[in-house]
Amino acid sequence: MNEKRINVAIDGTSSSGKSTMAKALAKAVGYTYIDTGAMYRCVALFCMRHHLIVNGKVDEHQLLPLLPNIHIQFRIEDGKQVAYLNGENVESEIRGLEVSNNVSPVAAIAGVRHAMVRLQQEMGKKCSPMPKSSSS
Repeated sequence: MNEKRINVAIDGTSSSGKSTMAKALAKAVGYTYIDTGAMYRCVALFCMRHHLIVNGKVDEHQLLPLLPNIHIQFRIEDGKQVAYLNGENVESEIRGLEVSNNVSPVAAIAGVRHAMVRLQQEMGKKCSPMPKSSSS
């Protein structure tokens, strides 16, 4: 069977419920949810771990060549989606205040945004429609 797939993007202001809505929609229609916010949080965590953020400023010149070394995946564990950074479950860590405080300067870097968009597109191509539950 040749299934057509579409990608759905939801845009909006911070804390407006985008993720909640996207997760519910993905589950309802059997799609894979790509948490783009978590991806930027993973990059921020990577920067923090490699001392690339000092006084709220990212060392862009050191970060950009390292972007190919940042591998982000999403996996389902115990019925919930979790983020992995370079093979490590970092879901709890990326939701903390310290990472939250460092996401914006990381996301402001054009090279980071381009790398994340490429990764999102790759993930979107690899995602097959998820089977609907029998209660659908």
